[in-house]
Amino acid sequence: MKNNRTLLLVLAVVLLLALSAFTVDQAVKNLNLGLDLRGGVYILYQAEETGDAAGGDKIDRAITIIRNRIDALGVANPVIQREGADRIRIDLPGIEDQRAAREVIGRTAMLSFVGPDGENILTGAELRSAGVTMDQFNRPAVSLDFNPEGRAKFAAATEQFLGQIIYIYLDEEVISAPTVESIITDGNAIITGAGTMDEAANLALMLRSGALPVRLVELETRGVGPQLGQDSMNRSVQAGVAGLLLVLLFMLVYYRGFGMVANVSLIVYLALVLGLLTAINATLTLFGIAGLILSVGMAVDANVIIFERIKEELRAGRTMRTSIEAGFQRAFRSILDSNVTTLIAAAVLFSFATGQVRGFAITLSIGILVSMSTAILLTRFLMRQAVRANLFRAPENAGLKGVSK
Repeated sequence: MKNNRTLLLVLAVVLLLALSAFTVDQAVKNLNLGLDLRGGVYILYQAEETGDAAGGDKIDRAITIIRNRIDALGVANPVIQREGADRIRIDLPGIEDQRAAREVIGRTAMLSFVGPDGENILTGAELRSAGVTMDQFNRPAVSLDFNPEGRAKFAAATEQFLGQIIYIYLDEEVISAPTVESIITDGNAIITGAGTMDEAANLALMLRSGALPVRLVELETRGVGPQLGQDSMNRSVQAGVAGLLLVLLFMLVYYRGFGMVANVSLIVYLALVLGLLTAINATLTLFGIAGLILSVGMAVDANVIIFERIKEELRAGRTMRTSIEAGFQRAFRSILDSNVTTLIAAAVLFSFATGQVRGFAITLSIGILVSMSTAILLTRFLMRQAVRANLFRAPENAGLKGVSK
């Protein structure tokens, strides 16, 4: 029976390590790398008011325009986000031609309404506003409101193309193709069949973006060469591997058999974190690597707290099995408190910070949650199995000397 339990434990450990190695390999191949690790272009814009560019969503409109430009460039996993009240930060990993990227991103959006035979009916300058509404069947739709000049043009177009399609282009891309169902003379039209409420809101936003272009002033442009990014990546990996090996060695020397269990849990923990980052399509940056390394320390800290509690129970003369159960129970509250406070700090960082600091907060949060799971669940499971197989009979397996079992 003891031999069978030992064999099952060995098989479980081998399986866990094999799955971890596979997960890490897939993560290395598929994990998105940020600008500082891959190289590329960083651009910071400030949105300035133009003559008719009013409204609280002007930054959202600008971001929509920029995202369409970047999608046309074929950039993989760009980062486009608001910074402050009127600034937009753009990270373009893998882009080497700064000039081309700036020209494509910075040009003004062009919205146009085109008839079925290619005739240009009117432009976004004649569209006063666009919003989300409901049609006669209570389905999401998009409302259009034209200025006096656009009203006349649109009335003539709906009369001419009644029963036909009017195409709506944003920078030479069709974003909607509604069919004219009636002649509209008051300048107020509704685009039906807009899909879900979110899809209707997105279409309305794109229409407003073309109608109310935002002037973007370039504040800063910075290029990171591929060689520099690769050098940062290599140094980060080397530092992470060196730190991990030292931690594994320390746990093994100081906690003996307990340390072996902790090391298996730590390897599984790293694989789970990298797998989750890949699954959510996260972009790893130097800040993210810093958060990952910090969370490794948190994971080890949880095991240290557990093992020290177990050692206290052993010193009190309890058996190994009883000490392990009591040690986990006593350590749980301390681990929970320390991790919750760190999660609160990470949440504050994510809420108020911008850019790569948010990536640090996300990576740290994921690492903490996974470390709690592996320390409390996986480490406990492996130690229970080791005790049942009589592998942890002596106190020396916990790094204790001179204590009777």
